[in-house]
Amino acid sequence: MKLAIIITSDPKNGEEALGRAFSALALAAEAQSQNDEVNVVFAGAGTRWPAELTRLSHPANGLYNAVRPVITGASCGCSAAFGATESVAACGLPGIKDHALPGTPGLASLRRYLAEGWQTLVF
Repeated sequence: MKLAIIITSDPKNGEEALGRAFSALALAAEAQSQNDEVNVVFAGAGTRWPAELTRLSHPANGLYNAVRPVITGASCGCSAAFGATESVAACGLPGIKDHALPGTPGLASLRRYLAEGWQTLVF
C-alpha cells in the first residue's frame, strides 16, 4: 500500500488537534510496521507541529521520532503563511514546493499523491 498522511491540524487548537496529529503519526507507525510505502507531510497550520513534536517533553515526541524516516517535509507556502518556516528548518525537515503557485514560495502537491494512486488521508 502507498499511504500519504497529510497533517493540517493546528497545534494551537488544543486536545482535538493533538488527537488528530497523534492519530496521523500512529497510522504512519502502523503502516511502517507493515512495510507500506508511507509519506507524512505537514501542510496548512500543521506546519507548526514539527516544532512542538521535537520537544522531548511533548507526549507524542517518541512517536514522532519513530516515524521520522517517513516524514517527507512541510509545505513551503504553508510554512510561510503560518510563520513556521524557521522552525521547520530548525527541525531538519525539508520544505516541499513541488506545486508552483503564484504569490507563494510553492506548496506541497497533494494532487500528486492522488494522481499516483496513493491512499491519501488528511488529519
